[in-house]
Amino acid sequence: MTFRFALFLLVPALLAAQSVADLQKSFEKQVTEFTLANGLHFIVIERHDAPVVSFHTYMNVGSVDDPSGETGLAHMFEHMAFKGTPTIGSKNWPAEKAAMDAVEVVYDRLEAERNKGPRADPKKITAIQMALEAAMEKADSYVEPSEYDRVVESNGGLDMNAGTGEDSTNYYYSFPSNRIELWFLLESERFLRPVFREFYKERDVVREERRMRVESSSQGKLVEMLVATAFAAAPYHNEPVGWASDIEHFRRPAAERFYRQYYVPANMTLGIAGDVNPAEARRLAEKYFGRLPARPLPSQYRTQEPVQEGEKRVTVSSPAQPFLILAYKRPDRHSPDDAALAVLDAVLSDGRTGMIYKDMVRDKQMALGAGSQPQFPGGKYPSLFLLYAAPSTGRSTEENEKELYRIIEQVKSTKVDEQTLARVKTKLRAALIRKLGSNTGLAVELCSYYVNYGDWRKLFTELDDYDKVTAEDVQRVAKTYLVPEHLTVAHTFVPEGGAK
Repeated sequence: MTFRFALFLLVPALLAAQSVADLQKSFEKQVTEFTLANGLHFIVIERHDAPVVSFHTYMNVGSVDDPSGETGLAHMFEHMAFKGTPTIGSKNWPAEKAAMDAVEVVYDRLEAERNKGPRADPKKITAIQMALEAAMEKADSYVEPSEYDRVVESNGGLDMNAGTGEDSTNYYYSFPSNRIELWFLLESERFLRPVFREFYKERDVVREERRMRVESSSQGKLVEMLVATAFAAAPYHNEPVGWASDIEHFRRPAAERFYRQYYVPANMTLGIAGDVNPAEARRLAEKYFGRLPARPLPSQYRTQEPVQEGEKRVTVSSPAQPFLILAYKRPDRHSPDDAALAVLDAVLSDGRTGMIYKDMVRDKQMALGAGSQPQFPGGKYPSLFLLYAAPSTGRSTEENEKELYRIIEQVKSTKVDEQTLARVKTKLRAALIRKLGSNTGLAVELCSYYVNYGDWRKLFTELDDYDKVTAEDVQRVAKTYLVPEHLTVAHTFVPEGGAK
């Protein structure tokens, strides 16, 4: 997701701060936190630079929580969250509700006949399908399309969007500060009384999204095969968009069950940043979000990945630009080695000064682009440390793979010099400060760190963790985690005959 907000005046002050403690103290003066009786947590950041407020709803649910046989369901509900409520988006709610329920009755008949397998009657299936289409058309006839979006935009709302990842689902937009109460009403209503209208029409939209992001993209297909191969049992085995056959069989009742299980107040964290009065925010939070009924938190247990004991490889046929990924198993974000792995990544892939770029792109010109990523696809559970390359014309993925191994061995055998170590730590600090330069960035980061570490202050103490990393630590984690037995290699190859 991309955030288009100007940097505010706080950034120069942060850049001038002499210590992490200074950074943290400057924010503690501006941050107010409170938790409602139902368990919903708010983080409010006062910044009166402009009459604008950014809002971020962080749901601690993502594709890792998709039920078996229903991959992509977390993503599907994200789409449903924009469909409105009984009072927003309907021409006649009682009639629409009756028509939606009638759709499910017909759909149940269709599934019951299909479930007969070889004994199913094709003529009966065709007749039920026609009845189902008619029932869907009737239900959709009561819909005021995009009404929720229209209400937001007509009141000055900007950048309304959402995204579903492996570990979380995030909703965000901004309003003029004189419309803050409208946000409290709208955001609370769509999670208090969501209506799953146009469900099957939106299911087709989600299916098309998968077609565009994965099936029509050589890198999309490669990444999907990478995680499916690297993870035999862990929840990162599936991409957030879900498998095609699962999407095509989504049912509205399943999405409603998912919502009731995971969209509970104690599983939500809301960030508000900008021209806001914390006392007023708390009053409105109690008034609107206090209506959400408290429900038990969902189980956090997930199948653990068995120890990988040998290299895995997967290839994807593609006439497009070749691409190579080396993926090494690594622990989750709570590992004591997390900071050292982040510094190792910066040493390898710190823009044009990183080892990989200088060697493979600048000097040897064997790759059009190359780099690394310290954590993929998420951090809630053990994940992957990636190295990747897009070979130059006339150079192969095999050549690039050998060169990446050579660089890895260099990091293992030779300690990084202190000048490089100091430079990457400075850039890690600067990257954090840039993220805090906008209201949206602030709301996102503070919510994320609060949920994932139990305290948003980890956002700043993490800088201390980076500062403590030594050259010996970088060498040690390279030797510990970048090992052949924990490696999955994924690359594209040009099919016989080449591009058509």
